[in-house]
Amino acid sequence: MPTTNSSTAVNRLIAALPGPERQRFMAGCEPITLTFGEMLAEPGTPLAHVYFPTESFLSLTTMMNKGSRLGVMLVGDEGMMGFSLLLGVDLPLLHASVLGPGQALRMETAPFCRELKRSAAWQHLLKRYLYVMLGQLAQAAACNRFHLLEARLARWLLLAQDRAHSDCFHVTHELLAQILGVRRVGITKAASMLQRRKLIRYHRGDIRILDRGGLEASACSCLRLDQSLYAQFLESTR
Repeated sequence: MPTTNSSTAVNRLIAALPGPERQRFMAGCEPITLTFGEMLAEPGTPLAHVYFPTESFLSLTTMMNKGSRLGVMLVGDEGMMGFSLLLGVDLPLLHASVLGPGQALRMETAPFCRELKRSAAWQHLLKRYLYVMLGQLAQAAACNRFHLLEARLARWLLLAQDRAHSDCFHVTHELLAQILGVRRVGITKAASMLQRRKLIRYHRGDIRILDRGGLEASACSCLRLDQSLYAQFLESTR
């Protein structure tokens, strides 16, 4: 995906709305800057806002034993945070934190729910988005069980690159280990293998994708399935 600049940054869910409804919805949104590590949602705490990343991206995680967390999915300008509201529930099941800092749009939950009830286009669009998320969750569960760590890491780095709209982003070995549910030494070994093959450059948490084609060849098949599912969803909204 090309790099996005602040003058043209959009959220693709909002952009898929018909013109008049998009303008009405945008009028109720507040542009904000999200910072790295900022917590946007926690299980058991009612949602105050929904978030639509434009340049930023979020990590959704679930709590495991002894306080560790497992990554569930990334959300960038293709999606939103607060999808439980589509089911009439304001208590999120997942932690949502900022992994890629940058711009986003947010709206308080009450006006969002009113807009959702008012707009058949929003209901149509977001039901399909929820369908895609369920498909990606199922695929992630299978991926974590059956695929090798190096292939899973390559897939995750490509998903992060797409949402960062940049070849460079920051994520530590420790955080990657938490997200992928493995020991830190496993991440170090897998990242070193990718670096020796000159697919990535990694230094003190700063990652640069050097060879996307090579990284795609190293990633597990889940990457293509994720991309195919979302492409079908986009086609259905046109």
